[in-house]
Amino acid sequence: MTGARYAVYFAPAEDSALNRLASRWLGRCAYTGTRYPPTGVGEITPAAQEEITAEPRRYGFHATLKPPFRLPQGRTATELLTAVESFAAARPRIILPGLRVARLGRFLALVPERASPELEALAADCVVTFDRFRAPPGEAELARRRSRDLTRRQEELLLAWGYPYVMEEFRFHMTLTGPLAPETGESVLPALQETFDPVCGTSFVLDALTVFGQFDPAGDFRVVARYPLGEISG
Repeated sequence: MTGARYAVYFAPAEDSALNRLASRWLGRCAYTGTRYPPTGVGEITPAAQEEITAEPRRYGFHATLKPPFRLPQGRTATELLTAVESFAAARPRIILPGLRVARLGRFLALVPERASPELEALAADCVVTFDRFRAPPGEAELARRRSRDLTRRQEELLLAWGYPYVMEEFRFHMTLTGPLAPETGESVLPALQETFDPVCGTSFVLDALTVFGQFDPAGDFRVVARYPLGEISG
C-alpha cells in the first residue's frame, strides 16, 4: 500500500527545552529535519546511541494520541488538519505530573509520574474523532501488529481502531529507544534518567496537538502542523 501516512501526536514546542534535549538524544528534530550526530551519554557510546535510537528517530519525538494512518479515498489532508485544529481549540490543556524515564516493555520512554484520567479521555477522543480519516489497514500491517503476541482485547482494538494500544490499553509515553535486551536496558536507564533529569520532576502541560506526516514509505515522520489546545478548565 502506498500513500502518505499521518498521525495525531503530542509533541512539545519546537523551542522547548524538552524538544531540544530529546531531539539531540534521538539525532533528529521532527520540526526542522536537523540531524544531530551522536555524542554518547555516560557509558553509552556514540555508536550505541545511534543504534538504539534508530527506530524512534524515524518517528520523531512525540507521544501517540491517534496512531499513524493513511487517508481513505475521498478524504484530504486539508480536511484532516481543519478537523484537528477545531478539535484542539475545543479541548482544554492538561497539566500532567512530572515526567520520568521508565521501562515500557522492552523500550525506555518518558512517562508521567502518575496517571491522568483527563489525558486518557483526550487520547480516546482522538482515536474516535479522527477515525473517519483512517483507511482500513492492509494485511501486511495487521500481520506486523500481530507479531507482538496480542491479547484478545488488543486484537479486538486492532480490528476496531487499527491499533492495539488504544482505549484502556493506552499508556502515554514519549519513546526514547528502540527495543532493548534486558541487560542493555539496565545499563541505559540510569544514563537517560540523568540526561533527562533537567526536564523531569516538575509539572508538565500538554498544550497542543501536532499532526505528523510521512510522505515516503522509507522516510521520516515530520511535523506538519501544531494546534494549541484551549485554556485550562476551572
